[in-house]
Amino acid sequence: MTHSPVKVDTRESHASRFSKGFYVKLILMALINAFGVYFAMLAFAEESWTIFAVTIVLLLVVNYVYFSKRTIPLKYLLPGLSFLLIFQVFVVGYTAAVAFTNYGTGHNSDKDDAIQALMLQNQRRVEGSPAYPLAVVRDGDELGFAVLYNDGVKVGTAEDPLVDAPDAVVQDGAIVEVPGFEVLSYQEVLSIQNEVIALKVAVSEDPNEGSIGTQDARNGYAYVPTLHYDAEADTMTNEAGVVFTPNAHGAFESEDGQVLLPGWRVFIGFENFTKAFGDSRYSGPFLSVLLWNFAFAFLSVATTFLLGLFFAIIMNDERMKGRRIYRTLMILPYAFPSFMTALLFAGMLNRRFGFVNQVLLGGAEIPWLTDPWLAKLALIGVNLWMGFPYMFLVCTGALQSIPSDMLEAAKIDGASRFRTWRSVTMPLLFIAVAPLLISSFAFNFNNFSLIYMLTGGGPRFEGASVPIGHTDILISMVYNVSGLDGSAAKDYGLASALSIVIFVIVATISALSFKKTQSLEDIN
Repeated sequence: MTHSPVKVDTRESHASRFSKGFYVKLILMALINAFGVYFAMLAFAEESWTIFAVTIVLLLVVNYVYFSKRTIPLKYLLPGLSFLLIFQVFVVGYTAAVAFTNYGTGHNSDKDDAIQALMLQNQRRVEGSPAYPLAVVRDGDELGFAVLYNDGVKVGTAEDPLVDAPDAVVQDGAIVEVPGFEVLSYQEVLSIQNEVIALKVAVSEDPNEGSIGTQDARNGYAYVPTLHYDAEADTMTNEAGVVFTPNAHGAFESEDGQVLLPGWRVFIGFENFTKAFGDSRYSGPFLSVLLWNFAFAFLSVATTFLLGLFFAIIMNDERMKGRRIYRTLMILPYAFPSFMTALLFAGMLNRRFGFVNQVLLGGAEIPWLTDPWLAKLALIGVNLWMGFPYMFLVCTGALQSIPSDMLEAAKIDGASRFRTWRSVTMPLLFIAVAPLLISSFAFNFNNFSLIYMLTGGGPRFEGASVPIGHTDILISMVYNVSGLDGSAAKDYGLASALSIVIFVIVATISALSFKKTQSLEDIN
């Protein structure tokens, strides 16, 4: 007896190999690859080679992991590891790299850009030079000039020198269209006339050949630099014959100490760290700010935890009626954005017009935000208002997770309420909330938004030469030192050095605290 061979529908078997999940994964990976390639292209265009290399490597790893059957565990770990690399490791590494440089006002770019900027900023108009018809153009946010020469139109910007624009349209001796650029109207030029008059566009890649500038946005004139750069000797010479040579701090300096700015970024070793702790302008306020920072973080955690625990104990009593309504009301302060709450309290605590002084205190003029000690008290009070609902929720969950049979056993053994609380409830409670208390300490140690919105770090230290105040914590001190608020010259190198110090402090405290938490678990 013979059996006919069983025919298998190969089309169905092949199709079954690719499930709907595979196609979903394929679409998601296509989107990730498209975004990654676009980001890599941006990094390549900006010549950010480190970011470009990291992006390409990360893309290759992601594609290998999610299209390979040998890397199943990594499929779950890779998203978290990628975000850790991008938002933590890279940020800390880049901050550390900046901390060892002079990056800041006057030292923002590389040496070539500094040389070009010096040549463009130190120029004079050539006497008797002809006037060239000119149009002001824009490429995105960048202004430039389109200049009409005898041999055609040339166009350039502050960043890029003049190049030929053979497709430009000229009508009646005026440039009306330049491909790739927007030709500004006379009314548009009037609105930015100061920027236009200050603009200089280099004639060529050689900065010694001068540039084109304008005084009326219609005619361009030749300008020549008052400095001459010798590429072979790497020196800068002015019209008086003074020679400037590169120094160790990324700037051209003469023998008598004159310095030409802007300069360029260079490696300066531990100079920023020695400035932070050795320069009296920073070392004096730094100690006061550091002590207040620890006090603020500790008191913020202690007060919010104790008040939150107090309400949690009350609300956890089954004999209390309407607990759901009260719990909802308790978390309302936590539901509002923190920066809005801080701004609201800043108005309420105003010395003359605030609700607290005018309504609650009958028109008193108490300087809640301008007196050093009262400002610190106000910060603790406002942070208590914003933070206790979080601790209330945490403690409520921790209390409800304690097994009731353990409490019953303690009661049967004759333990009093206080004894039960001290020996059973509190140890189990701390095991649950200790990691959250550590994270809360780290958050309040860097609670920039509250300081910035409520007091702005003020009142300022008397006689201080740097913008640092009595209520500043380290992170707001870093912000002020960096110059991002416009009150001082930017010093990203020093700000990065202080940021590294903050990172080391918080990391050390967190490590020691988690080690202590482990001992609580061992006791349990």
